[in-house]
Amino acid sequence: MSITFVAMTPADTEDLIEFLSGNRFPFHVQAAPQAPDIRAGIERGRFWNEDTQGYWVLQDERRIGMAALEDLQEDDAPLFDLRLNEAQRGKGLGVEVLRALCGMVFRSMPNTRRFEGQTREDNIAMRKTFIRAGFLKEAHYRLAWPTNDGGHLASIAYAILRQDWETGTVTHFDWAEPEV
Repeated sequence: MSITFVAMTPADTEDLIEFLSGNRFPFHVQAAPQAPDIRAGIERGRFWNEDTQGYWVLQDERRIGMAALEDLQEDDAPLFDLRLNEAQRGKGLGVEVLRALCGMVFRSMPNTRRFEGQTREDNIAMRKTFIRAGFLKEAHYRLAWPTNDGGHLASIAYAILRQDWETGTVTHFDWAEPEV
């Protein structure tokens, strides 16, 4: 199976609106994005601007989802937003897509030292995907992720270092706090 990425442009506006409004994303802040909100975000530059670039995720030339790289200008540690088509979820594609995304980032962005992502504490599938793809949990932000019902859950942050991607290892660190 071959995973590739195609950069989005304004010409992708209608396809992007159709994709996002045609799928549910239960672990995102907006679980059921609506076309007018998506269009407004696109008009504000949400998926292509100097700091963000959206990509179609292709499996063997067939569109299966989208990814957006964020914080591209601010530092050497971009973040990502990954969304797979509902019909593609639960098939084990996440690890391969995430590994391919790492490859694209580290090969095309030579100054990138680390690549980051976050998910909700209850998104167990994505948390396992991060680990299987070589990422390491680095933060647990309590009550930081707003939910559709007005509540909040923890946001869990993961990252992979360039050196770990290159060597296929995971650099661990000491979570212990100094004694007070």
